[in-house]
Amino acid sequence: MSDRIEKLINSAAGKKLLGAMGVTVATDLQRYNTSQTSYFAGAVLLGAGENAKLLPNIQTNLKDSDAQVFYSPDAAAQLAGDADSNASSERYQALIFDGSGFVDATELVSAYRFFNANIRKLKSSGRIVILGRPHLQCNTPEAAAAQRALEGLSRSLAKEVGGKGATAQLITVAEGAEANLDSSLRFILSPKSAYISGQVIKVRSADTAAIADWHKPLAGKIALVTGASRGIGEAIADTLARDGATIVGVDVAPMEADLNKVMARLNGKAVIADITSADAPASIAKALSELGGADIIVHNAGVTRDKTIANMNEQQWQMTLDINLAAAQRITAELLKTNTINDGGSIVGVSSMNGIGGQRGQTNYAASKAGVIGYVDFMAQSKELADKNISVNAVAPGFIETAMTAAIPLFTRMFGRRLNSLSQGGLPVDVAETISFFGNPASRGVSGNTVRVCGQSWFGA
Repeated sequence: MSDRIEKLINSAAGKKLLGAMGVTVATDLQRYNTSQTSYFAGAVLLGAGENAKLLPNIQTNLKDSDAQVFYSPDAAAQLAGDADSNASSERYQALIFDGSGFVDATELVSAYRFFNANIRKLKSSGRIVILGRPHLQCNTPEAAAAQRALEGLSRSLAKEVGGKGATAQLITVAEGAEANLDSSLRFILSPKSAYISGQVIKVRSADTAAIADWHKPLAGKIALVTGASRGIGEAIADTLARDGATIVGVDVAPMEADLNKVMARLNGKAVIADITSADAPASIAKALSELGGADIIVHNAGVTRDKTIANMNEQQWQMTLDINLAAAQRITAELLKTNTINDGGSIVGVSSMNGIGGQRGQTNYAASKAGVIGYVDFMAQSKELADKNISVNAVAPGFIETAMTAAIPLFTRMFGRRLNSLSQGGLPVDVAETISFFGNPASRGVSGNTVRVCGQSWFGA
């Protein structure tokens, strides 16, 4: 019965009825498909504040797309004859603003003027991208304040345009890391980032690899995915394989049949292991060493054991922390010790929005997922990883449409999926696309990030 009700609500007639009742109707998001010839197509308007340093990098990036580029007067003036001011009444698929030169709050008015004049021209499923500098690396408190202000601006813009399926992000680029902007800008502008909004992507200096084929950026790479037999884990395996990686999938014995089916379909390798067992790190390392080591490590396996803390027994606490957090740390430590993570590799943890904002009845789960973020923050500063040019990041999914969420009562599910700026739940592929972005060899300058894949949830930071 609930399925029939949901199909009716999601039908054209149902959406029309909801609209007549004053209920916000979610815009269908444009997601990536393999037939696309370019990561971005359409009109884009490029604007800038004073002394913008990233304009040449943005311009170079867009030349490799199917973008029709328009320039605001401020941007054109700073490109020294490489561009003419041609902003018009055109409607845009993307608005890009370079605020990297801001050193004082008074200069922020140029950002206001740019978005005030053009935000109504942004198309459905459009993109807003603001570029700045890491505020803690600024030379003065005034510059730090101006740069940090861009985060509040981008998050607020995301909430203003979310109703049309559009998104807004801030990319901060450290001094000297300008050449590493490319992969982040490609990802944010592309349909692969459809369910990400209101986020900050931090780019720092690192050795990055040139990508011969952006449709297969992971070609020749080995990717380990734990919990790969179904749900988000299966989507991660599918997406990394689509992008060229060979998959080593790990899951427990009861999921062996499902895991074997997935790995057979992807021409991958199945490893049956309980990641909490004492011998799991060594057995996983052995399987990877037989393939020449791993380039991408995705710690996806996880469980929930929901109870309020007064009603939770210690075993429920320990199991959740061990599977979701401690096991991933032990596996990573073993792979580093045995040099089974190749130089230039990537480690990705799967956190959760509830690890950021907390949740009643999930003290164990929230603690474990917050721990993933802490682990990423610390390891991103690790000399051991820096010496091997290994990046480490996390994704924090919000309401993702899976078999687990499908079991939630209908109206609770309908309410829960709408509690974000895009007014809808995400798909497992949205999480997977973000992980593939982190795993891309051109993204080694992207490290220490926790990116929420939540449609800009109303809850959490």
